[in-house]
Amino acid sequence: MKWITVLLLAVGSINSFAQKRPYDTIPNMPEHYWVRMEKFKKEPVVPGKIVFLGNSITEGGKWKQLLKDSTVINRGISGDNTFGVLARLDEIIKLKPSSLFILIGTNDLSKKIPDEVVLENMFTIISKIKSGTPKTKILIQSILPVNETVERFPQQFNNSTHINTINDQLARYATRLRYTYVDLYSKFIDSQGRLDVKYTFDGLHLNAKGYQHWVEVLKELKHL
Repeated sequence: MKWITVLLLAVGSINSFAQKRPYDTIPNMPEHYWVRMEKFKKEPVVPGKIVFLGNSITEGGKWKQLLKDSTVINRGISGDNTFGVLARLDEIIKLKPSSLFILIGTNDLSKKIPDEVVLENMFTIISKIKSGTPKTKILIQSILPVNETVERFPQQFNNSTHINTINDQLARYATRLRYTYVDLYSKFIDSQGRLDVKYTFDGLHLNAKGYQHWVEVLKELKHL
């Protein structure tokens, strides 16, 4: 099958990377990851645009319509994590984004990858972007809250303590590492500190109202 060929080529290209990374998930990334990667390779490189980078939560956003900007680039991949983003940074750097909005980490936590490893990967991502495309404004968005009380919630994502720990550290190091931290978390919680049900359909992913709220928050904070 075609996707097997894509998988073998992709694994071969990052083999040395994977061997050096404890907890690395690259060898077991879902088929969708490699299919999306192949799709990205075929798209024209248009520098200087707004790019959204992340997992399924980012991929699910209809950013062109939400921002009323046909040039916005969606680089979300369902199932992706910090290791997956690290492995595909060259493609992101080639785009030389004007602004790069990153939201990643939820899938790492679902696989019990330690907080410190997630943070190390995040800081490495930031460093590589700053080195490869220094004029890009990097906006690190907090991991969103979850709501384990919602029907159909996938329980492996019930990691609120870890989410808060990582978000706290991302906020703490923003000035030192010269990136912009975007606190989405506090804008999406209800009175119980969970993801507000009006923004989600399964306690993890966002519905249309959730995406609209996301954009409203970014505009309110003057990031768009």
